[in-house]
Order: sequence, then C-alpha cells, then structure tokens
Amino acid sequence: MAMTRFERLLGLLLRAAVRVFLAVFELFTPQRGSAEEPRLPPISNPLLRVPAIQLARQIRRKEVTSVEVVQAYIDRIQEVNPLINALVKDRFAAALQEAAQVDKLIEEETGGEDVLEDRLPLLGVPVTVKEAFALQGMPNSTGLLSRKAVISGVDAPSVALLKRAGAIPLGVTNCSELCMWLESHNHLYGITRNPYNLGRIAGGGEGSIIGGGASVIGVGSDIGGSIRIPSFFNGIFGHKPTSGIVNTAGQHPPPSGQQPGFLCTGPMCRYAEDLLPMLRIMAGPAAEKLSLSAEVDLRKLRFFSVPHDGGSPLLSPVDPQLIQAQKKVVARLEADLGVKVKEVRIPQLKYSFQIWGAMMSSPGKDGKSPTTFAELMGGGKRVWPVWELFKCMLGLSSHTVAAIGLALVEMFQSSQPSQFILQQKESLQRELEELLGTNGVLLYPSHPQLAPKHHQPIFTPFNFSYTGIFNILGLPVTQCPLGLSVEGLPLGLQLVAGKLQDRLPLATALYLEKAFGGWRDPGDRANTAENTLNTPKSSSNAT
Repeated sequence: MAMTRFERLLGLLLRAAVRVFLAVFELFTPQRGSAEEPRLPPISNPLLRVPAIQLARQIRRKEVTSVEVVQAYIDRIQEVNPLINALVKDRFAAALQEAAQVDKLIEEETGGEDVLEDRLPLLGVPVTVKEAFALQGMPNSTGLLSRKAVISGVDAPSVALLKRAGAIPLGVTNCSELCMWLESHNHLYGITRNPYNLGRIAGGGEGSIIGGGASVIGVGSDIGGSIRIPSFFNGIFGHKPTSGIVNTAGQHPPPSGQQPGFLCTGPMCRYAEDLLPMLRIMAGPAAEKLSLSAEVDLRKLRFFSVPHDGGSPLLSPVDPQLIQAQKKVVARLEADLGVKVKEVRIPQLKYSFQIWGAMMSSPGKDGKSPTTFAELMGGGKRVWPVWELFKCMLGLSSHTVAAIGLALVEMFQSSQPSQFILQQKESLQRELEELLGTNGVLLYPSHPQLAPKHHQPIFTPFNFSYTGIFNILGLPVTQCPLGLSVEGLPLGLQLVAGKLQDRLPLATALYLEKAFGGWRDPGDRANTAENTLNTPKSSSNAT
C-alpha cells in the first residue's frame, strides 16, 4: 500500500504550508539569544540520583531518613520550578510530616527489613502526581478556570495504591487544558517548560518535573500519548500498560463512549528499574495477568524495527536524528544479543490519526456518543467554539487557542467511522498481534520531531498519532530515552509488545538504559550529543 501520487503531492503541499506558517510565527515571536536563555542548575545532592527502589531500600536500612530524601526533593523543586513551572500545587509541609512518621515507623519496626519491603515497597519515597488525578486535598481542575475551586476529597485508585505502598506525594503537576494537547498550557497555571531547553515544550508537567531531577517517580495518564510524549520530550522512561490493567478511575475528564478502553494510567520515572515495581503496585491484583516476576531472556525475543509510519501527509517526517538513533539501537541489539532485528513496513500505520480520531468519537456499547470536547470545556454546558475563538482574539476567552481549535475540529468530525478506516484498524490489529505474539518487541519512533518550540504544535497537530495508535490497539508500550540530539534535546523510541506482555518492553528498556545511558541531568554542561548516544559501554547483561 505505497503512497499514491496524490498523497505525495498532498504531503508536500501540507509540509510547505507548515513551513510558511512556522516562518511567519517565528517572525512575530520574540526571540531570545542562547546566551540569555537560563538553564537549570546541575543536581548537587547525590540523593537525587538514586532510583526510587534503591531509595526505599536505603530508607528501610536506616542509611538515610525519609525526611532527608523528601527535603532533598523539596529543595530541588524550589530551585527549578520557578524556571519550568511544572509543579502547580505542593503539599510540602504534609509530606515532611509523613516522612517523619515513616522514620518513626522504621525505628519501631521489629519484623525486619523484609517485612517492610513486602508491605511497603516504596516506604518513604516521594512521588508527584499529574493534576488530572484526584489526590486528597489537592486541586483537580485539569487546567479549566471553571474548575479552579475543585479540591479532591479522595485519592484516585492508582494514587491510593502508591500511597498504600509507602510513597509520599509532594504535589500535583501541570497539564494541558482537559489533557488533550501536546503543550502543557492553560489559563489557570500557565505554561510548563522543558528542562533541557526552556524555549521548548515539555508535553506535560509530570515529564518536566521528573526530567528536571525534581521528582524520581510520577503518575501519568495516556489516551493519545500523555505518558510517552512527555517522557520522550523530557528524556525519561514512561510506560503505557496493556489496556485495562491499571484502574483509570479518579481522573478528569472521565472517558466516555469507547474511550474507557483507550485510556491508560501508568508510571513515569527517571530510572528504568522503577518501572516494573511501580506498575506492579499500580495494577493491584490485575498485575498477576502480566507475569511480571517471570525472567525475560532478551536473546530469545524477536525484535522488529519500523522507522516511520509510511508517510502520512498529515504528519511531519521523522527527524533524521531519531532515525539514526533507532538504527544505533538496532546495531547494539544485534551486536550484544546476537539477535537479528527485522525491519518491517506496516502500511496501515499511515492511517494512525484517522483510526484514532474515528475510534475516539465512536459510540460506546450502550450506543451513547462520547461527551464532546466542547461540553467538557463548559463543564457540562456546551461552549460555542466560534464564539470562543472571537473572544480569544479579543483576549476575553478563558480557554486556550489549542482547546478552542480542538472543539472547532470536532464540529466537522463524524461519529460514525468510515468502513475503510475500520478495515484499516482491524487489519492493523491483526497484523501486529500476529507479528508480536508473546515474544516480540517492536521499535517505533515516540514522536516524529524533537521537542518543538512553544506553541508550534498548533501547526503540526496530528504528530501525536505515533503514540495514539497504540491506545486504540491496547498494546503495552515503553518510551525509552536514548541520549541527546545535537541541540541538546532528548532522543528516544517506543518499545511495543503484544497484549499482557508488558514485561518484554520493560526488560528491553533496562538493557537500553545500560547501553545508552538513560536519563541525563539537563543541568550538566557536559551533556552534549558527542558524549551521549555515542559513548555507552557494551552491555552484556541480557536477562
């Protein structure tokens, strides 16, 4: 199913138009010289460089107190948050009190370290939570001015499980208006910045706060890429679980129509070793379906590489640096593991956006259509997008341009997907499930571009389709960082597996972290392209 001449022509015209719009946008956007651009300070406290699971172990063994760890992260947040605007409401005083209670519990514990590890595997470890989730005593506005007074009275189930495991929430982080845009920006909290370059988007406050070294683990949600895109832009790890494994209740906006089958809740973290234990905790009893304790021998897996979506005219071409990074991953897998990575073409991926859009707007099993974006913007009372756009031009709208644009696009979207798109979806589902089976891992770009400049995604609104398609297919996906680009921005890729095979991409992410260095301190001036992707040591641990 190669591209037709019309599709190639359409792609060329659309990309030319985007270049023109971007050029005009750049012309009227105030520019700051790189010498003036502030940068995050490097991490100075060694506690901030320890994975969450290791921090929990050190706290249990009394090598460090929970108060010391929590205070270290509070200090880092106060140091960098004025620059990145990621954490929008803190609970520092309560967190320190809870940390003191943890230290007291450990002092009085008579059952030994193993008992604590079994009952409270994250005891004393700080965590941050996306503001869209209910966290008791914290705001739950999802960036809507009309919800600015909403305070959560309970915890979302996934948050409650982490707290029950001993984690201590530090606060909630920013998101886009109603969590449906690449730019973490709203009129309630403002705009969140990328820790690697403050002039670039972060994709989400949770990714920014973790990537900036001010949190070690966090809670994210994902219906089109909102775990994986921020993780990619901010150089960290993020995992979208198999659909239905982690409880998605307790977040706003609630999904409707067929959307409950696409929305996922999952872990985000700086260190790959924290992904699996976090997933096990957040999944609760459903974790048994994933066989997370089963050993994974990477040498026995089948690896596939798809370099791009096949050339959709609606999407940007994949950045050459991302293509090169994926090729280097292929080379390392083959050299270290002795496997053969097969490059494949999957033509149905070209229709990723159309598939995602069609399924997201489809009625549920009860026949009811999903709540429209315009209704969500109005808190149940539909807003009129054209009127909001007029108000926006006068500076009077309470909604962002992106949110208004989404509502406008929705006006022209059919709730009944075409038979052709449904056929492409079913064909893609079958092909990937047959390809991956129970021992396959697919390499695929996390996004076609490096982290864009602020507000630029308005010109490339469909690029999220690289992640969104896997929500529709229900497959588990891990975003894995791969060093930095020549601009100093994070590189990365997605690791995709068959349903319920979450342990496979998680194990592969552990290997790639050792091979390519994982997360990089954005404040470290030594982090250049020359010493990131090109200088990892050989990794012989393949299990």
